Amino acid sequence: MDIPSCNQRLTDRKRVAIVGAAIDEFLAAGYEATSMDRIAARANVSKRTVYNHFPSKEALFEAILQQLWDASQAGAVRAYRADEPLRAQLLELLMRKLRLLNDDAFLALARVAIATGIHSPERAREMVARLGEREEDVTVWVRAATADGRLVAPEPAFAAQQLQGLVKAFAFWPQVALGQPTLDDAARTKVAQSAVDLFLARYERRDAGGGSDSGSGSSESP
Repeated sequence: MDIPSCNQRLTDRKRVAIVGAAIDEFLAAGYEATSMDRIAARANVSKRTVYNHFPSKEALFEAILQQLWDASQAGAVRAYRADEPLRAQLLELLMRKLRLLNDDAFLALARVAIATGIHSPERAREMVARLGEREEDVTVWVRAATADGRLVAPEPAFAAQQLQGLVKAFAFWPQVALGQPTLDDAARTKVAQSAVDLFLARYERRDAGGGSDSGSGSSESP
């Protein structure tokens, strides 16, 4: 009775090994120069085993992109709450994202996807289209806060991209493109707080007296 489960675990381990080997090969040689033979050798499995899991190199790369997306969505995310300050909610979202951007495995996957997109723009367009079919937690939150009347964001997806750009300028692009070290706890907190304050200064709905409901914590008054 234990044989099927043992076989399943072995199959799962081989799949994980293949994906890990593919990531290493894509990073070392680039997408075009990577072959299924090299991936099989690095994973210590047969080429047939690789093809049993992934019918082509393209399918394998798509699996890596899916892993990248799944990593970015890992963990429970609290939805928008109408009865809580905006600033505290946004800080929670951004600190979660910053913890992800501090993960070496996530950054390695991002380098694979970006490097491949640079050398193959059409593949990059396909990647963006696939990922764009599923909205990210920040975009969902901005849409909800806008629908609730607490943000004035005619284009919620554009506003969400602006907010994430403020974060990635410090905690993603320097690490991916320039090899800079990831941020420590204090730096991540500083980046998140500054990004949230800038975002709310632009998009939060103000009452007639100029007040807001974002909650305390901003170091400066607008």
